[in-house]
Amino acid sequence: MKIDKIKTKKILWLHIEKPTRAEIEYLQKEYDFHPLDLEDCLGRIQRPQISEYTHYIFFILTFPAYNRETREIESSEVDFFIGPKYLITISDGRTPTIKNFFNELKTNEYSRDKFMMDGHSVFLLYEVLHRLQNYTMPMLDHITQEIEDIEKRIFKGEEKKLVIEILHTKRNIVDFRRIMQAHKTIIKKLMSANNKFFMHDMMNIYFSNILDRTKDIWDILETLKENINTFQETNESLISHRLNDIMKTLTVVSVVMIPATLISSIFGMNAKHMPFIGSAGDFYIMLSFILVVIMFFLVFFRNKKWL
Repeated sequence: MKIDKIKTKKILWLHIEKPTRAEIEYLQKEYDFHPLDLEDCLGRIQRPQISEYTHYIFFILTFPAYNRETREIESSEVDFFIGPKYLITISDGRTPTIKNFFNELKTNEYSRDKFMMDGHSVFLLYEVLHRLQNYTMPMLDHITQEIEDIEKRIFKGEEKKLVIEILHTKRNIVDFRRIMQAHKTIIKKLMSANNKFFMHDMMNIYFSNILDRTKDIWDILETLKENINTFQETNESLISHRLNDIMKTLTVVSVVMIPATLISSIFGMNAKHMPFIGSAGDFYIMLSFILVVIMFFLVFFRNKKWL
């Protein structure tokens, strides 16, 4: 079994990464958790939820994880079992935050005393959630930087190249919002459980901070969503404007060439009596006439400001 454990005189923290059936059966035997909760830990359901029982609270949260190879925001699931004197966390390994914090407490006595010696598992839970939230901030900064880069390039004639970049950034924002959208509800329900014997009233202050951070993250995502939508509309307008210029140029060329083609067709007929035909310099006379007609239309379009 791959179960990491930190135990002090007052609190136990178990952390399981990528759980198997063996770890789940161990939890069932030692802590008598509800079978449905344990089954949820095995499958990647990707659906935040919370369940309250007489001796523990079980809840699931999803957090964003950045895939450097695909440049995509992916969902990482973290399951929590919290009781009076223990905290059990189960993750899929996509988010290194919990593992790093666990190793910090395991190797650093000062940190272990700071977060695990007060006798309340809820303080430890708060710090885990707080660090998980902090983990999302660099990703928000990265998306913000991508949008700023798009803004700088959008008026440099790179409209077609930016289409894919804009859609890529927009997809990451949508995925980020989907991952974070249930956090506020779960935290509020967790705060409402303060009548439990292990959830103290004073913890509302701490979890209010978590709730405020959740709202701040959501507000940032809303702003990023509005910005990328605005730049997408701007980029599409620029592309449309350039296409209109191209179509206008092609239309002008077509209109100018129609009279020249008509004149050439008329004088190309095999009629017996055609003016200028057969005289000296007839080719240059026809060519000059065609050029005069073309110049007339060009001047006309110029005066109309169509060119």
